[in-house]
Parts: sequence; C-alpha cells; structure tokens
Amino acid sequence: MQQVYDAVIVGGGPAGVSCAVWLARLGLSPLLVEAAARLGGLTATHPFADDWLAALPGATGQQIAANLTQSAQAAGVPVSLRSPVAQVRVEENLYVVEPVAPGKAVRGHALVIASGVLARNLAGYARRARWPGVLVGPGSAIVAQDYTGLSVAVLGGGDNAFENFVYVRGRGAKSVHLYSRTVRAQSQWVARAGDAGVHRGAYDVDPAARTVNDRPYDLILVFYGWEPQAAFADGLNLARDERGYIRTDTATAQASLRGVYAIGEVANRMHPCVVTAMADGVVAAKAIQRCREQQA
Repeated sequence: MQQVYDAVIVGGGPAGVSCAVWLARLGLSPLLVEAAARLGGLTATHPFADDWLAALPGATGQQIAANLTQSAQAAGVPVSLRSPVAQVRVEENLYVVEPVAPGKAVRGHALVIASGVLARNLAGYARRARWPGVLVGPGSAIVAQDYTGLSVAVLGGGDNAFENFVYVRGRGAKSVHLYSRTVRAQSQWVARAGDAGVHRGAYDVDPAARTVNDRPYDLILVFYGWEPQAAFADGLNLARDERGYIRTDTATAQASLRGVYAIGEVANRMHPCVVTAMADGVVAAKAIQRCREQQA
C-alpha cells in the first residue's frame, strides 16, 4: 500500500524546508516536493551576501540554500527533487499530488503550498516568454553577465531595479539607464542611484528589437517584482487576493480549504524574506501537528 504522508509540501525554499524539518522533528511524516534540482528556492540563485539575516550575517543566498539542504538531511526529511507538480486533487479526504512527468502521485493528510513566486515579465507577454539580451528578474544570471562596454537598460521602480542599476553601473558598462514609471524603492537605494541616467515616467519597451523609447540597448534587465506560482492548485479553488496570492488564516497559515496551508511568498503573509518564510513554515507545522493529534 502506498504511504500516506502527514503532509505533502510543494516547494523546497526556506518556507517549505522549515515546515518539513519541524514536522519531522515533531514526529510526523512530511514529504518535500521540489521542482528544481536542489533545495533553496530563490536563495539558490542569489549570489549576494544577505546582511539582513541577523543569524547569518554575510551569508550568500547559495550558502543559505546549502544550509537548508543540510537541515533537511539532518532531520531525515524525504525529498523528491526535479518533481514539478501538475495538479492537486482531493480523494477520500486526502490530497493527491500529481507530478508533471509520468510517475506515481503522492498522498497526504495535509497539503502545504510553498511554491513561492516567479519574476514578473513585461506586461502583455506570457510569464515565461524570453528574448535574447533580455534578462527577467534578479539572480545569478545578472551576476554571471559581463557588462564591459555594453549599453544596458534597467526597468523597474522597486529595490531590485535600483540595486541592480547601481550594481551594473560599477561593472564596466558603456552606459546604464534606469526606467521607472513609479518609484517604490527604499530611499537608501534611490539616493545611491542618484539622478544621472534615471528616467522617471512612462516608457515603451520592444523586447524583440531590444529598445526602450526607441533607443537600442545591448541588454535589457527587467525587475517588475513578483507574482505567485501555484497554478497546480487552481483546481482547489482557494481564496486569493486581487494579485493572486493565496489568502490564509494569520494564526495557522491555513488556506480557505481545510487541510491546505500556504506559506512563504506564495501567500505574501508578511514582508518577504528568508526569516519570515521560515517562520511561516513553523506556524503551518504546528497547526498540522494539532490537527493530526485531534484526528488520532
């Protein structure tokens, strides 16, 4: 007979790993399902030092991802990597998680959605549409790029846009321009960016031609923020807010369907960062523990 887990956790970032580790150490049986080849979520592609993480000052995102893997292994959490989820359905009061690739579905008494967010693409295009010379979202690809002698346009008005504008400007680019329709970045980043090369107001982008306001660029970097990625759970008809984030109960992280929990950035419950994501995982784990004890 196929094992039924106390909880199937979809997403192996800080929130998902935290939840799985706590469940395992509380004596329950979690299964952690991750689409990528390694745990860590967005931290695994973040090469910069995270000086906001009080317990690990200076640790890079990739170091944090390695620590998450080590924690899961130490707690004996079973992990299924390279396992994107196609859909989730309810069958005999269990949550059945169906994989994209041919394989066996897995079952759990609870479902934890910890699948995070995806960088928002240019408006009017498919979320995963890409073009040569156009990089969407922050991460290791930005750091791996050689900017020497190139003309670069940075699009966006948030922290990532202003931070990466400053970063690219110091990497030997021939020219760097920041286009921001509205400025949402923290004042420290706005001050560091200064006014030179910063364009505020409306602008037009042609990603195929690689132009902004008809000006050609060698590279266009897009930082339009994030959107939740949990399409696999659409069939559950969970309550969501106006931006698509899953609504949850503050005290338990439970979504609008009993036995379903949403944690980390896919729920946008708190200011998004590693610490709050991990705290979300603890909240959901304790709620699942209480629920399983009541069912016993």
